[in-house]
Amino acid sequence: MIVVTGAAGFIGSYLTAFLNSKGYKDLLLVDKGSYLESTENLKGKSFTDKMDRNEFIPWFKKNFDKIDFVFHIGARTDTTEFDEKIFQKLNIDYSKEIWRICAKADIGLVYASSAATYGLGELGYKDDHDIIDKLKPLNPYGRSKNDFDIWALKQEEQPPFWCGLKFFNVYGPNEYHKGRMASVIWHAYNQISKTGKMKLFMSHNPDYKDGEQQRDFIYVRDLVSVCYWMMEHRPANGLYNLGSGKARTFRDLVESTFKAMGQEIDIEFIPTPEDIRDKYQYFTEADMSKLIAAGYSEPFTTLEDGVEDYVKHYLSDHSYF
Repeated sequence: MIVVTGAAGFIGSYLTAFLNSKGYKDLLLVDKGSYLESTENLKGKSFTDKMDRNEFIPWFKKNFDKIDFVFHIGARTDTTEFDEKIFQKLNIDYSKEIWRICAKADIGLVYASSAATYGLGELGYKDDHDIIDKLKPLNPYGRSKNDFDIWALKQEEQPPFWCGLKFFNVYGPNEYHKGRMASVIWHAYNQISKTGKMKLFMSHNPDYKDGEQQRDFIYVRDLVSVCYWMMEHRPANGLYNLGSGKARTFRDLVESTFKAMGQEIDIEFIPTPEDIRDKYQYFTEADMSKLIAAGYSEPFTTLEDGVEDYVKHYLSDHSYF
């Protein structure tokens, strides 16, 4: 049996469907109980059982022999949440419990880290273990992910295979429930549908023109393909970046959305709120050399192709993967 935590969420539910497509249906889905019962994300998915996250750790300690692999995708991901205790409980302590059981029972583990660990990118975006304890995340969410990465690297008792995947800017189907934390493409589609135009933040950095701020956007289909590959191939343990490896501008992203919707491009630039200007990232780009050197060779979806697929096959009729 394979465990997927965060299974009712965006990436977890997509991963569940992807595993189904590969023939894996003996799955234990873990998330907040109310999410598991109410979400549309899991309709049509095949699995053996589902369990509230608060019940999972005690169950796992007693029934570890039933589990073959764990995808620990669940986390508190709200970058505007500033209660450190929430992140300590859900992103650090909970992850440590899963790690310890996997280590003791020889169960492979893939867990979700984040590009938020890189902060403003002062040290670049290379998944080098030597710089992890020098990174300066900008918010409690990023710090919690980095703190767990640091802890994991120091452990003598480890799962037989483990990797922490530093997710960059993920977009794609099954994120309808995320609201303000959903991808810019989701927001663009909804704004354009309602008003015919899209608002983007102005640049307050002289090195970047309005709309030229850059992010590494990765289609969720590519992301879960890497997760699956990790389980199947099990390269060297450690941290791996997971982005497309190519930074693109917000203008590129929004213009691709207009094009996929068959609409004329109309972008309005608004001031970036002053309270986040000093923490605003103008550039992120995953150095993907470690994953490629480990043997992963599948091409990553271009931004244009990913946006077109997402808009035409999912957003346009509010469908799920």
